[in-house]
Amino acid sequence: MSSLLEQLLAVTAAGPSSDAQAQAQLAHGREMLARGQREAAAVALRAAALAPATRLQAHNLIEQHRLTGCFGDWMGLDARIDPADDVYGFFTGHGSWSSPLRDYLADGWRTLSELMLLLERSGRALTDCATVLEFASGHGRFTRHLVKALGADRVTVSDVVPGAVEFARATFGVQAFVSASQPQAMRCPGRYDLVFVLSLFSHLPRTTWAPWLARLWDTVAPGGVLVLTTHGPSAIERAGVSVDAEGFHFVAASESNAIDAQEYGTAFTSEHFVRTQLATLAPKPARVGYWPTWFWMHQDAWVLERPLSVAGGAS
Repeated sequence: MSSLLEQLLAVTAAGPSSDAQAQAQLAHGREMLARGQREAAAVALRAAALAPATRLQAHNLIEQHRLTGCFGDWMGLDARIDPADDVYGFFTGHGSWSSPLRDYLADGWRTLSELMLLLERSGRALTDCATVLEFASGHGRFTRHLVKALGADRVTVSDVVPGAVEFARATFGVQAFVSASQPQAMRCPGRYDLVFVLSLFSHLPRTTWAPWLARLWDTVAPGGVLVLTTHGPSAIERAGVSVDAEGFHFVAASESNAIDAQEYGTAFTSEHFVRTQLATLAPKPARVGYWPTWFWMHQDAWVLERPLSVAGGAS
């Protein structure tokens, strides 16, 4: 009899089944799990995971039960994916991604490596941050990798979608709170050594762009940093859009199905526009770093260091 590994390789080589066959394989995998027959379940669910109709259900069962061949074993993290995750939906629907599960999980790891290198260039290490807030965290594409690097007790996440917040709390063990659509309504439980805001300011309309910047600046602890990303000059050129006199352009469309496009669309900002908004912050950043096309070779990175103290009062 062939080994389990040989069976899994044969299933993968055979490619996806029809939808009806995949549903039968998914059901068989569940039945084998109920009977405690893990190897048979691994083979059936691997086959089901190759078909788009059953891919995510089979994947999550494989990860939940840590069956042979699961991503979690070789990545060292919880690789379950929320079916409501719009970012995963983007990976499944975009023609340039050949393996949505692998590419989704690898993209979170790529973000971690890019963040670590960015912080090193800014004179600090991610692992030295005692408290980290990942804001606009979604369903955990990046969170799972951050937790692996730091431990869940050092990580807080926040998102405007309640289901995303609950998924992160339940799956990764992080502290979590639901944000708000308007910055003045957001209640943050603390201040953090690092506030990481990936791909939010690249989606905000003009009316909330600067208010969100000021509100998130207030969540940074003295001596801490705010890291945010924008669609800058390179993205403007690629998209073929023109910014206004301020250096801003907004389109009411994005990959999100959970948030109103007027509140979360696609924003393009010139370097001058961003620097003009940064100049309004109080206290003024002790240092500002700017790295074009840093994340995904597409979004610009900004690193703002909050002063340890300011003249005449606390920072």
